[in-house]
Amino acid sequence: MSPAEARLKEVPSDMTDAEWSQRVNLAACYRLIAHYGWDDLVDTHISARVPGPEHHFLINPYGLMFDEITASSLVKVDLDGNLLTKGPYNINPAGFTIHSAIHEVREDAGCVLHLHTPDGTAVASSQEGLLPMNQTAQLVTYDLAYHDYEGIALDHDERPRLQKDLGNKNHMLLRNHGTLTVGRSVASAFERMFHLERACTMQVRTRMLGPTAYPVDAAVIDKNTALLANPERQELRSTTLVWPALLRKVERLDPNYKN
Repeated sequence: MSPAEARLKEVPSDMTDAEWSQRVNLAACYRLIAHYGWDDLVDTHISARVPGPEHHFLINPYGLMFDEITASSLVKVDLDGNLLTKGPYNINPAGFTIHSAIHEVREDAGCVLHLHTPDGTAVASSQEGLLPMNQTAQLVTYDLAYHDYEGIALDHDERPRLQKDLGNKNHMLLRNHGTLTVGRSVASAFERMFHLERACTMQVRTRMLGPTAYPVDAAVIDKNTALLANPERQELRSTTLVWPALLRKVERLDPNYKN
């Protein structure tokens, strides 16, 4: 049985097949974040919009480690912060502020992923930000936004500024805070975060070698931007090529994420 078949094997009676599939993909994403060492105890958060006309989204129960999260344990919430599922855990209030802001205005935000990794936060805290100094960074920088730090994101008044700063971009450095990506699917949000995090790590390591990186010709950067600026192609790659392989990895690590 393939992972795709397995995740639809037992759908709870109180939800649609589409919601359950989204839950399984999101739980897999949490497990992958833990696997790659990008988690931060019970903090940071990933959300996925529940398919349907409502702007309901799924997010982690606040208090579970990322490698504990399963499809059924995810919390469903509306844009006003009302919990739509019963359980022993609440949600991270700062996570709600950030994710509700994006889900409110971005119809294409199927998934929003936010991390506090050492290298991602280091680059987000540097004045130069992320530079297109290598191929991996150029997968990101053409589509990268910045948002200034306003403190722990408990103030809902910050949401309009976050929305404005993100605009239609799909990668963001939250200054002095961390990294964020948006995708039409869990698959594309994860792949974008993989590239963003790796680009930050490459920049940190390059800077450790000395103050001057080998320059990339501006024409080459423009060439790569033109090649990459096709969202349909990028989504197809994420959902049909990258994500199935990652689901197989999660299956090998622990198939209980589907529970």
